[in-house]
Amino acid sequence: MRKGLLTLGLISLFYSCKPNLVEITPDIITESTLHDTDDPAIWVNKENTEESIVFGTDKDTNGAIYAFNLQGKIIEEKTLRGMKRPNNVDVAYDVKINDSTITDILVFTEREREQIRVFSIPDMKPLDQGGFKVFQDTLENEWNLPMGISIYKSPKSEKVYAVVGRKNGPSTNYLHQFELIPGGDHLEFKLVREFGNFSGKKEIEAIAVDSELGYIYYSDEMSCVRKYMAEPDASNEEVSCFGGDTFNRDIEGIAIASYKDGEGYIIVSDQQEHTFNVFDRKTNEFLYAKNLGTLETDGCEAYTGYLNETFKNGLFVAMNDNKNFYFYDLSKIVE
Repeated sequence: MRKGLLTLGLISLFYSCKPNLVEITPDIITESTLHDTDDPAIWVNKENTEESIVFGTDKDTNGAIYAFNLQGKIIEEKTLRGMKRPNNVDVAYDVKINDSTITDILVFTEREREQIRVFSIPDMKPLDQGGFKVFQDTLENEWNLPMGISIYKSPKSEKVYAVVGRKNGPSTNYLHQFELIPGGDHLEFKLVREFGNFSGKKEIEAIAVDSELGYIYYSDEMSCVRKYMAEPDASNEEVSCFGGDTFNRDIEGIAIASYKDGEGYIIVSDQQEHTFNVFDRKTNEFLYAKNLGTLETDGCEAYTGYLNETFKNGLFVAMNDNKNFYFYDLSKIVE
């Protein structure tokens, strides 16, 4: 049997042996966006967790970064409108702007302007002087279009980095890693690393960083979840490429549920199967799949602490292909 047929046979066997999954009901469904939801990020208000915010991209030429409260209602004064196809979003805490100013930040890719945006949280003030252009040294147009983004804050140096992917790119050095440097009243970007393999099939969008354990994960959509060291001066050799045979097609959003002593889970959207595959955080071994009732999920995110009486055990947020996001108590996803 040829290799391609063997691979298809193994995948078919996996799904034929996979039991029917009970659909899990969300605790909250958000109000609808105008266009096309894509990726969420959870900002935890440390002073009052009940006032935490879920940010979510609305991917369109006249797009936005929506802000939702924990009841799924849009917070208009925190929502950023007029963005040109914002794609993926992330947050970081306690980022140094200058010697006396530290703030939490929201970062996202603005694909049609070929740039990254950075805003402070919760006051939503721009910190990027209008945006940071990325991938400008490439010739192919699609190679200039940023999609995925995730933040790494080094436990060793406390430096903050943005790891950024693009719509298309080369078979190596597909991702760029930028240091976010204090600039007085803003942040500046400095390219410090190019790394990451790409199968050449479809695209790479979802990126997630495990800052505590020091790993970067990203979805090579038709291949596997790829894993690299997060420190920019670490090896650029791929640590592993895992999970490919547990997905139907389009490996998408990645959420890391982090617990003490390195315990936890890596939760990845199996987009065309409308389910989520759960892997062990330490070993990356496949554990089980979950059906959360979402359709064609792109991005997802997890938080493992208490937020309110609805989300006592943490929060899992998944994009749904109906212009909204679903919120779940995290205990419904991790066993």
